[in-house]
Amino acid sequence: MLKSMTGYGRMQKILNGRDILVEIRSVNHRYYEYSSRIPRVYSYIDEKLKALLKQSVSRGKVEVSVTVNNIEGKDTVICINNSVASGYVTALRGVSAELGLADDLKLSNLLRLPDIFNVQKAPDDEEQIWNDISEVAKGALEAFVDMRAVEGARLKSDILEKATNIETMLSAVEKLSPVTVENYRNRLYAKLSEILENKDIDQQRILTEAAIFSEKVAVDEETVRLRSHISQLRSMLDGDEAVGRKLDFIVQEMNREVNTIGSKAQDLNIAKYVVDMKAEIEKIREQIQNVE
Repeated sequence: MLKSMTGYGRMQKILNGRDILVEIRSVNHRYYEYSSRIPRVYSYIDEKLKALLKQSVSRGKVEVSVTVNNIEGKDTVICINNSVASGYVTALRGVSAELGLADDLKLSNLLRLPDIFNVQKAPDDEEQIWNDISEVAKGALEAFVDMRAVEGARLKSDILEKATNIETMLSAVEKLSPVTVENYRNRLYAKLSEILENKDIDQQRILTEAAIFSEKVAVDEETVRLRSHISQLRSMLDGDEAVGRKLDFIVQEMNREVNTIGSKAQDLNIAKYVVDMKAEIEKIREQIQNVE
């Protein structure tokens, strides 16, 4: 399936007391380039995220953004400061005995005293945090890949349309080519007739003209190779692998064959088709810059 290098995916979930948001976006790049924006406290997940994305992305400049907000109260641990409480009890009972007061000390009395409670941030469970973030990241990645696939389908349709246009023009060139050959043959015959009329026959000149004829006029090999390249282009577009670099090579070869046809044909009508084919090839080249 053809995929674009441009894409965006987003997923947000609340898991185990954390509101997690993951966003993935990418633009064109020759290779796979990864960058991230992750809270420093969770920096240990960066390499894991990079590896997770690498399973689905082979080309493109990819940026991942992770935001984690702890829901109020979910990241704290409240415990009794036993040493402080024990100190309060000892002191209060000492005063009670010294002053002859009734010992009516209750737990509720202690709870009103300062420094009885110790509020601490709960320790992070790194494995649990990674499991939660990776779950959200996988959802964002799925949306990201789907968007790339949708854009890839559009690129594929456009490239195939342009390839068909090139084939149509190539068929016209193939029809014109024999006419071009015949016209050149007639010109060659006229030259030979002139030479024979003057009874001054130059065999080397005849050989030279024949060589020029076979070299500059016949474009059968180029048209056959160009059709082969277009066929390969279609096969690549139907494949499941990332083919951006391969497509770039094929387009270069297509352009090479069209240039050769233009230089050999020496015909104004064919030259017009050559210009139009080159324009379509350039449009394909621009499109495959977006292909993974």
